[in-house]
Amino acid sequence: MTKELARNEYIKEASEYLRGTLTEGLEDAITGAIVEDDQQLVKFHGMYLQDDRDLRAERGRKRMEKAFSFMLRVRISGGVVTPEQWLALDHVARTYANGTMRLTTRQTVQLHGVIKSNLRATLKEIDKQLLNTIAACGDVNRNVMSNPNPYQSRAHGVALKLAQAISDHLTPKTAAYREIWLEGEKIAGGEPKEDVEPIYGKTYLPRKFKTVVAVPPSNDVDVYAHDLGFIAIVDAAANVTGWNVTIGGGMGMTHGETDTYPRTADLLGYCKPEDALRVAEAVVTVQRDWGDRTSRKHARLKYTVEDRGIDVFRAEVEARAGIKFEAPKPFAFTSMGDRYGWTQGDDGKAHLTLFVQNGRLRDAGPGAQQMSALRQIARLGIGDIRITPNQNLIIANVPVEKQAQIDEIAKANGLLAPWSGLRRNSMACVALPTCGLALAESERYLPQLMDALDESLSRHGLSADEIVIRMTGCPNGCARPYLAEIGLVGKGPGRYNLYLGAAFDGSRLSKLYAESLDHDGIVTALDPVFAAYARERQAGEHFGDYTVRAGFVAQTSNGRDFHANTRARRSA
Repeated sequence: MTKELARNEYIKEASEYLRGTLTEGLEDAITGAIVEDDQQLVKFHGMYLQDDRDLRAERGRKRMEKAFSFMLRVRISGGVVTPEQWLALDHVARTYANGTMRLTTRQTVQLHGVIKSNLRATLKEIDKQLLNTIAACGDVNRNVMSNPNPYQSRAHGVALKLAQAISDHLTPKTAAYREIWLEGEKIAGGEPKEDVEPIYGKTYLPRKFKTVVAVPPSNDVDVYAHDLGFIAIVDAAANVTGWNVTIGGGMGMTHGETDTYPRTADLLGYCKPEDALRVAEAVVTVQRDWGDRTSRKHARLKYTVEDRGIDVFRAEVEARAGIKFEAPKPFAFTSMGDRYGWTQGDDGKAHLTLFVQNGRLRDAGPGAQQMSALRQIARLGIGDIRITPNQNLIIANVPVEKQAQIDEIAKANGLLAPWSGLRRNSMACVALPTCGLALAESERYLPQLMDALDESLSRHGLSADEIVIRMTGCPNGCARPYLAEIGLVGKGPGRYNLYLGAAFDGSRLSKLYAESLDHDGIVTALDPVFAAYARERQAGEHFGDYTVRAGFVAQTSNGRDFHANTRARRSA
């Protein structure tokens, strides 16, 4: 019996290539919202309708509409922007948004708090800098990440070019974005497109699709967490000789539903540099045609690969791309974190990696004027600014004579990396008050938890140890907590599931260690694990590896046995 398609499929089919009634909704001044179907379509244009959940109760008592606004996500392939582009985004954030900028775990910028009447003005300002928000959300290939480290200049340059080429090739061709947001104006730097989607078709993809480009030994893009990945194979002269291709990674799951799970990607094979773009398109079109359009919880590529099998999927990609994969080439990752401080590039220029706690940039008072500090640096007009997949920033290609000035600005405003190894390797999603899916706090709460955990680590002599911790307010996994050595996932108000055992290089999933813990419960649960790690670890052993070896959790595979610890604990 044929299953009914998911509701979103009908919305896309009837949308006239993502137009819907968005134009009419923008002109409706009675409400700050848009109609339900358009709330799905507007994601393809790079934005979400949200409301301030902190104000819901009060506004409800006063019979007022929710405090609606939009979150805009900019499309920045590889995370690289010019100083001029950074200044423009800063201006938009202060003029039309809530005065802050949010660096995301997918190497771009989010702007929160843009009201409906300011959307067009905001997007026009962004467009003037040859940036846009199209396909930063929605059932399409989203912002493509690549290794941002400029000290690997030759390999990084190749990776960045591939990321930008994939992004350009897989960007939707509909003219709806230009018509709706720029009121028919030509998009800067491009010609109007006909309403033809040669890659996506009228209904686009079954669900979101995420692509990354990695350059070993750094796995900062978390290549195993994504639908499609390209791992650079580099020779002794730092030339990229080809790409190992990965498919089928994804983080989202639903509490209590064991048929949903995070999954690490599989190696599909090795391709030559000239074949990479064809491979990317082929993987996307196979998912377009084979992905589950009846259940959005089963619609990601990871489930398609599980259902069809990696060999069948590989054969179809080869047929569509007109290539034959070679066996994957050897490579090794050593970490997935950022390399903080100053580094020297191959060309003699310097690069400074800055720490931005949970990605939130704001002017928070003396010693923490981060927005102003970065504005001051950008106004120097040198080099470029690179957003890392770990929510941090690199001030790249700095002439030697400017290093001291930039270092002083960063140091005076709390942008240099902290001493704590745990805090250096922390990430959080936005969660409350704006994310409608959040079950618990994340960005606003993690710093408080970090203070308590740092005290515990200090008692055990572990303050400087590099341990990866990530938190999300719900199980969708936007901060990739299931690949963190310590993962915390919101279960309800003030309560979190605790996961342990992921690999430091991002190649192995964690497993559930304890359920529904409050603040004290998290600290109490982790303290004896820290103590045991300090006593018993082997030379060079990372925290996640130790928790598996010591039996705190079992080693997990790429996804299917993710819930095994949960079942074992409940049966016991």
